[in-house]
Amino acid sequence: MDILEKIPSRREVIESFKSTGGKIAAVYPYHYHRALFRAFDILPVEVWGPPGIDTTYGSSYLQPYVCSVVHSGLSFYLSGGLDVVDFIVVPHACDSLQGLGSVYIDFVKPKQPVFTIYIPRGRKDLDVEFLSKEFESIFNRLKELTGKSVTEDKLMEEILKEEEALKKVRELYSKREQISLSDYHFYRVVRSREYLPAEKFMEIADHLLENFSDGTEREGVPVIFSGLLPEPMEILEKLEEIDGRIVADDFACCGRRLYGEGKSNNPFVRMAESILNSPPDSSRGATVDERVEHLSSLVKKYGARGVVFYIVKFCEMELFYIPHMMRGLKERGIPSVYIEVDINDPLPDQTITRLEAFVEVL
Repeated sequence: MDILEKIPSRREVIESFKSTGGKIAAVYPYHYHRALFRAFDILPVEVWGPPGIDTTYGSSYLQPYVCSVVHSGLSFYLSGGLDVVDFIVVPHACDSLQGLGSVYIDFVKPKQPVFTIYIPRGRKDLDVEFLSKEFESIFNRLKELTGKSVTEDKLMEEILKEEEALKKVRELYSKREQISLSDYHFYRVVRSREYLPAEKFMEIADHLLENFSDGTEREGVPVIFSGLLPEPMEILEKLEEIDGRIVADDFACCGRRLYGEGKSNNPFVRMAESILNSPPDSSRGATVDERVEHLSSLVKKYGARGVVFYIVKFCEMELFYIPHMMRGLKERGIPSVYIEVDINDPLPDQTITRLEAFVEVL
């Protein structure tokens, strides 16, 4: 596919960025603001595992029941996969990630500076103030570490650039049904946002919108996926083979980060407003009712026939919600299915069969 040829690999992007004097921040899942680092000529490159890593490297520090995203992330570092990066960032999205931050700071003690980001949970009046102070603290520490006198005006420039890139993501989602790409190729484009600079991502998104939007609606049984991430990504190809298609998602790496734009002229407040103006999310303590309402609205808006909970094994922050959410959807007449995966294992035949059976009855 022409569109995939335009997407450079993570390695290519990192090498190119560092060749110009820039630095790299390895960022674990999943709420943070890219502009905070881009203002210092630091490119955030997200670490969602990666899949297929030998997790025995991390077994000395993590319990076997910690999710494979965190196990893989630590093992990737311990096996030398993050030697090229200059900073490590661990947002506290869940207990496992909070534990990972502590492992880095207290035990592994990497050569790279480690940043943690505490994200407010629930809905409180002080949320924006708290998160804006978190961002300001990181900003000041980056000033010290880099020796760069970055102004708040420069930071605001980067914020506005990232907001433009986010508009492109939202446009891709809004025109999804008219874009002649398979789910696999579409999510390859959307997930390239995890590591591409905003300007490069917008270039690719514009190319997709100009050349792959033919107005012909896609065929297949419409469903919504919810979970952390679509890994192994083979699941998207299998879904197409059984005549299904994703019309919207509640993935942590994608749909849950369709942030709204901040309003404040204060850059730290504006970044906090944006992050906190996101869809209901388990990592931020959303209620079951809020998440059920959100999924129900997606089902209604996009005409989906059911919801697939595609959950990483041992992901407690998702698992606590699933029984209640499936019950809530059932009460609204919305079918759902629960599928558990480990991102380090090949896609099991049982998973494919379970998904196929669900799609067939919709």
